[in-house]
Amino acid sequence: MRGRVLVAGFATRHVAQSAHRAGYTVYAVDHFCDQDLAWCTEDCATFDEVAELPEKIAELAARHPVDALVVTSGAEDIGTAIPLYGTPPRKVERFLDKLEIQRFFEGLDVPVPPLAGAGHYPVMIKPRRGAGGWRNTIARTEEELRRWEETWPDVPYVAQALVDGIPSSVSCVADGRRARAIAVNRQILRGNGERAHGFAGSVTPFAHPLAGAMIACAERICAASGCVGSVGVDFMAGERPWAIEINPRFQATLDTVEMAIGESVFAMHMDACRGVLPAARPAARRVAVRRILFAERDMRLSVDLAPLAPRIADIPWPGTDFEEGNALVSVYGCGETETAACADLERNIGAVRKAIGV
Repeated sequence: MRGRVLVAGFATRHVAQSAHRAGYTVYAVDHFCDQDLAWCTEDCATFDEVAELPEKIAELAARHPVDALVVTSGAEDIGTAIPLYGTPPRKVERFLDKLEIQRFFEGLDVPVPPLAGAGHYPVMIKPRRGAGGWRNTIARTEEELRRWEETWPDVPYVAQALVDGIPSSVSCVADGRRARAIAVNRQILRGNGERAHGFAGSVTPFAHPLAGAMIACAERICAASGCVGSVGVDFMAGERPWAIEINPRFQATLDTVEMAIGESVFAMHMDACRGVLPAARPAARRVAVRRILFAERDMRLSVDLAPLAPRIADIPWPGTDFEEGNALVSVYGCGETETAACADLERNIGAVRKAIGV
């Protein structure tokens, strides 16, 4: 084994699985503790509220001495005595605030949707803090903006001018001074309902005419950020590559990146934290797609989906209750082309739906 790592955050399965495959002994603190997280960890502790994370991390580390702490969404700014492999909390704080990200991008003179002036519509409304995009919404009138404010009365937000394009991202690794892009991804959003802009999956690689420009921009952003380890930059690929956000942590696209390039993102993260970056961007060997399925009604999962692995991930335990709209399971597809990968995905989605009877 290469060492003992504790992975902590709201959702850790993708990172813990990558670390396990790279030869690490893995422990996790996670909100869900799904079946496949248990398969790749020696011990897993669950929590309800993010405020519980420091205590849960300390308890697990007391039971199992570890060499390194790696954090995911929700735990980026937690400080502990365990050696942190990733961006330090004092540096990461800036990039947890979307208004500060806006100012950072403007300071670098990279294309970013401008903040909208009063009375200018349509606008994209985004909470200043938070990941996943599930509270993002387009407001086309003053009335729609007020409705969002009434729904989230205590949530500070930014309002950006709306730009057209395809949601996409560039996955990088950085050592605090330099950065190397490892993949370009197309992001799949939910597309309808109150959570229309929430993350729902990814396709890697994303073959787009602006891919090269996004890579160059992302590497410049990540190098200037001072972030360490796995870092991602979100874009809208439109008339130009509009920079949207920087994510100073492992991204939800990790699964499709690893499936596409056939290399360990976790290993690259750990190397970057030690000052070693890939000599070149890894070539994609295939096309990989991940789609998150959401509960279509309030339900209790009565069957065990584990036999469908590795075509699926984030596998809930039988008897788990889901509210309508909650993430149910992730499904993969893979192929030599995007068309083939999507066809494989649809077959696997069909197997899931047949198993759960929908």
